[in-house]
Amino acid sequence: MGIINGKEFIDRLNEMENEIWVDGEKVKGKISEHPAFKGILKSKASLYDLQNDPSLKPEMTFFLPNKEEPIGMSYLQPKTKEDLKSRRKMIEQWALSTHGLMGRSPDYMNTAIMSFASSAPLLKNRKNCFPENIQSLYERAMDEDLSFTHTFITPQVNRSQGYLEYSEQPISAKVIDRNEKGIVIKGARLLATQGGLTDEVLVISAPSLFLDTDEAFAFSIPSNTKGLKFIGRESFVGGESSFNHPLSSRYEEMDSIVVFDNVLVPWDRVFFYDNVEAAIDFMNRSSFHTFAYHQVVTRQIVKTEFILGMAQLLVQTINVSEYQHIHGKLSEIIIGLETLKALLEKSENDAEIDEGGLMRPSMIPLQVACNIFPQIYPRFSEIVQLIGASGMVSLPSEKAFDSEIRADLDQYLQAQRMTAENRVKVFRLAWDLTMSSFGTRQTHYERYFFGDPIRLSSSLYRTYSKDRYVDRISEFLELD
Repeated sequence: MGIINGKEFIDRLNEMENEIWVDGEKVKGKISEHPAFKGILKSKASLYDLQNDPSLKPEMTFFLPNKEEPIGMSYLQPKTKEDLKSRRKMIEQWALSTHGLMGRSPDYMNTAIMSFASSAPLLKNRKNCFPENIQSLYERAMDEDLSFTHTFITPQVNRSQGYLEYSEQPISAKVIDRNEKGIVIKGARLLATQGGLTDEVLVISAPSLFLDTDEAFAFSIPSNTKGLKFIGRESFVGGESSFNHPLSSRYEEMDSIVVFDNVLVPWDRVFFYDNVEAAIDFMNRSSFHTFAYHQVVTRQIVKTEFILGMAQLLVQTINVSEYQHIHGKLSEIIIGLETLKALLEKSENDAEIDEGGLMRPSMIPLQVACNIFPQIYPRFSEIVQLIGASGMVSLPSEKAFDSEIRADLDQYLQAQRMTAENRVKVFRLAWDLTMSSFGTRQTHYERYFFGDPIRLSSSLYRTYSKDRYVDRISEFLELD
C-alpha cells in the first residue's frame, strides 16, 4: 500500500476505538472530533497529505526495489551521505508545516523504527531475543504507513538510584507471565506523547544499572490491544479559535500514562524479554539515539527560525528596533540558530558507515546540539516575553472584536503600522508560545526532551575524546 493520505489516517484511527481517558472520562465516539484531539489530528493528517502532493512527492517519498508503491522518506535507511540529506530535507518539510512545534510528528517514530530495524542484528543468537520481529515491524510499518508513539519511562515512585520496587501489584510495567501465546504485561509506563493517537505503541526498556529481568523487554502492539489504556493529562487546548489560541488549537500534543492491565503481547510482536544485558546493549549500541538526535535537531532548527521570525515581528510591531538591548536579545536567537545549523551540517559531513551498513551521522555534534537546546530554548521564551512586556497581558479575544467595543479596540490597541486586530494576533501568538499552558509545556518539553540535562552533559563528557588535548598540554609542560 505504501503512503497514506490524511483522510485514511483519520479514518483508520477512528475505527480503532483506542481506550483513552481525559479528565476522568473515557473518550467516546470519533477521536478526531474530541476537543482535546481535534486540532492535533487535523495537523497530523495534513502531514500525510503533504507526502501525496505531486510537487513534493519526490522529496517526501522513496521506492524500494521490486515495490511499486512510494514509501515515506523517514523510513529510508541511509546508505550514503546523499541519503542522509534526503531524509533531513523531508524532515524539514514536515517541520516547516508545523513550525517545529510537533515533537511527535510521525517522522520521529518512523526514524526510531527504521533505526531499530537496522540494528536488529545486535540481538541475533541471544537468549529470548527475536530480531526478525523488529524487521517484520519495519516492513509492515512501511507497507501500511503506520503511526507510532513510544513509552520507556517508569513511574516516579522513588527516583533514588538504589530504589527497588516492593509493591504487591506491579507499578512499573513488568512481565508477569510467559505462555504459549506470548508474554503478559502488567503495570504502567509514563509519558507517551500522543498516546492513543497512533496505530501502535512501541514499548522498550530504558538502559539502567538497576533494570530487573522482568522489566527488560521490548515490543510493539496496536493501540487498541485488549487491556491497554492511555490516561491523558489535562488538555492544554485553549479553544478552537485560531485567533485566540493560534498554536494550542493546532499543535497540542497530549501526554499520557500507559496502563497495561494483563496485556498479552503475542510472540511475533516481542523483540526481546527477560534479558537485561540485551536490553542495555541494544539501546546503547543501536543507531536509535543518533538518528533520533538527527531528526530532533532538524526540527529544533525550524522551531528556532519560527521564534526568530516571531520575535522580529514583535519588534517591528511595537517599533523598538532602534534599541541596542533589542539587538542583543535577537542576536542571542540568531547565534543559537546558526550554531544548531552548523552542528547539524557537521554531523552529516562527518557521517560514517556503521556496523550495520548505514550511513550514521556523527554523534558528537548532535550530542552538543542536544545539550545546547535545553539551555537556550527557555531563554528564547524569556526574550519573547521581555520584548512583548506589558503587551503580552492585555489581549482581547476574537469575540471582543466582533462586539460593540470594536471601535475602542481599534483605537487603543493599534500599532504605528498595523491595525489593532493584527497587532493582537501577533501578541496572541507570542503569548500562546511562551506564557499559555501550551507554551510553558513546550519549554518544559524541550528542556527534558532527551532526559535530564545533567545526564546528557555527563554522557557527552564520557564519550568525548579528550586524550589528545591532554597530551598536548603534557608535551608542552614536558611531563614524564
